[in-house]
Formats: sequence, structure tokens, C-alpha cells
Amino acid sequence: MTANTTTLTTQEVAARFHELAQEEQWSAIQDEFFADNVKSIEPENSPYFSNAEGKALVRQKGDDFLQKIKAIHRLYTSEPIVTGNHFAVAREIDVTVLGSGRIQINQIMLYKVQNGKIVSEQFFY
Repeated sequence: MTANTTTLTTQEVAARFHELAQEEQWSAIQDEFFADNVKSIEPENSPYFSNAEGKALVRQKGDDFLQKIKAIHRLYTSEPIVTGNHFAVAREIDVTVLGSGRIQINQIMLYKVQNGKIVSEQFFY
């Protein structure tokens, strides 16, 4: 964004997020919307992922998972539900992962937006 542009609303961030998610462009979502101090929060005792903080570490977390995927069976992201400075989507992942075999994750992904940037993502599964 340049200095002449206005800050996107949560609704606008969610709409663009949805466009990119439908194309499985998760890196583009991170590049475009994640704040430098973004937090990625997993359920306690998650068998798949751990929490991460900071844009670079959150990116690395996702990249590490992508490198382990051997086969994709189904990926789905719902349209966002927006309220205040939060939006949520349902996400279904059915993949075969190196070292884990086939896993299915059905989750709610909750995002918090401040000043047009995503400052946290939290996963419920």
C-alpha cells in the first residue's frame, strides 16, 4: 500500500482473503495481509502444528507443512463470516503427509484485523 491509499476494512480484507484462498494462494495472503508481528495460534496439544509469532516464523510454519504433503485429496475454504475486526472461515484439509499418512483436518480459522492487516490467526479443530 502506498501512503495515498486508505486502510482496508475487515470486510475488504476478508473478501480479498477469500479470493486468494479459493486459489490456494496462502503465501500471497501472508504477503499481502499479515502484520510483521502476526501470531498463529494452534489448539493446545495439537498433533500437527505449534504456535508461531512473527511474519517470518508463521511463513516458515506453513512452508514446513507444505513440504511434507505427498498427496492432496481435498482442500476447501468457506466464504468468510465478518463481524467487527474479526472474520472466520471453515477449512477442510484432506492430505497425505510424509511421516503421518493421510490426515483430515476440519477447522474454523479465526482472523483478527487491525489497521488493514491480519494480526492473529487462530485455529480450532
